[in-house]
Amino acid sequence: MSNVLIIDDDQQMCTMLCDLVHHMDHEAAYAQTLAEGLRLALSGGFDVVFLDVRMPDGNGLEAMKEILEIDFPPEIIVMTGMGDSDGAERAIRNGAWDYIQKPLSPKKIIQPLDRVLQYRDNIRTAARPARTLKRAGIVGNSHQVQECLDTVAKASQSLSNVLITGETGTGKELFARAIHANSGRSRHRFVVVDCAALPETLVESALFGHEKGSFTGADKAAEGLVGLANGGTLFLDEVGEMNLNLQKAFLRVLQERRYRPVGSKKEVESDFRLVAATNRKLSDMVRQGLFREDLLYRLNAVSLTLPPLRERLEDLPGLVKQLSAKVYGALGIKPKGVSQDFIAALGSYHWPGNVRELVNTLESSISDAYYEPELFSKHLPEQIRITMARSSVAETFGDPGEEKEVVSVAAPADLPSEPKPAADAEVVSDLPLPTYKAYRESVLNKAEKTYLQELMKVTRGSIKDACAISGLGRTRLYTLLKKHSVDRMGWGVNA
Repeated sequence: MSNVLIIDDDQQMCTMLCDLVHHMDHEAAYAQTLAEGLRLALSGGFDVVFLDVRMPDGNGLEAMKEILEIDFPPEIIVMTGMGDSDGAERAIRNGAWDYIQKPLSPKKIIQPLDRVLQYRDNIRTAARPARTLKRAGIVGNSHQVQECLDTVAKASQSLSNVLITGETGTGKELFARAIHANSGRSRHRFVVVDCAALPETLVESALFGHEKGSFTGADKAAEGLVGLANGGTLFLDEVGEMNLNLQKAFLRVLQERRYRPVGSKKEVESDFRLVAATNRKLSDMVRQGLFREDLLYRLNAVSLTLPPLRERLEDLPGLVKQLSAKVYGALGIKPKGVSQDFIAALGSYHWPGNVRELVNTLESSISDAYYEPELFSKHLPEQIRITMARSSVAETFGDPGEEKEVVSVAAPADLPSEPKPAADAEVVSDLPLPTYKAYRESVLNKAEKTYLQELMKVTRGSIKDACAISGLGRTRLYTLLKKHSVDRMGWGVNA
């Protein structure tokens, strides 16, 4: 996944290009003035810049030199509405990757963008210096978590706005803090703004501060959260809860990095890095008129989508170990053993509340087993034990109306191994027909493999699209692809 910046004064052009880039599974940001575009480009983190020649505050060709002087600069594709052969020559001589003329079509965008990103991929590995990423409490080694940490590493090296999305309880603030901890702003404040809890009557004062006497009860001047974040990171939690008036006010702050405290005649500057988070689908809110499209594009320069816990159950043992240690420390008691059935029960549950629900579950279980040396499934809340029982029944007798997804979760190392099959299980191999179970499994395996091959062909190897079509989670899809040796790399992989 790559980052693309569009610098063009035409709103429709910016929206069209952003949509096209997003459709190609890359991230996009845009600026409608040359000054704002330069600020974003010079912050780093972009792979490609689409640069319009004629901007209201300058000539795009003259800005190229400044962009290309930064460390590991982006490639520049120059756009123009004029048929100017001299301008094209000047752009190429100044270091542009390509020069394309408006009106633009998807083909005019996709072809040069594919070529330039392939070129960037070839040099990125050799150019990237080795560095240790501070996890800031993030636990997990699943490929989903590794992908998220790759985005954290990339985002932390730029000043681009970041939008973190994910279900409630997936750890959005934890990942936001990791971005801050690994950035050049880590020595400054990480300021949290809970947009859902802002007092409606004092929201501007809370964000932007106020002067003494500016309203009843303002007996002294106070600095707002935006001002406190100067030099550091401003984290907008639950940004989807912002009302439209506040969205408009904050959009201006994002564009200019300036604001006016309540009751003040002077504007104040604040050099903050913005990270926003939400569990809502902001694109749907845009269509419903509940969220500003221009603000969404500003927020979504870098996108980080966190997986739900049910899609990374292989991380459960590590999460249980770390989260339990915190509970033991808070209670002042010795760590307890963890039984096989305790881990198995956790792995059978769907975790609608994600890691936050896991924390509550462990607190409850440890409290219930306060005087006991080991945690068993009987210490778990009732709904988890019921889920485990249902799963066990379905696995034993089968459920003709529903195919269950079985996820293997590593248990403690000292657990007993699986029992060997009964001796008479081999007798059926000499019969003229296989058992019903063996025949059914063979047919299902063939059908699964055929389906997966067609799925990879239709989606050109895109895991994101394959999940959307099949209804499978990423973990389950990767498991099936590996099981049937279906290689997605042969289908013109998108992502």
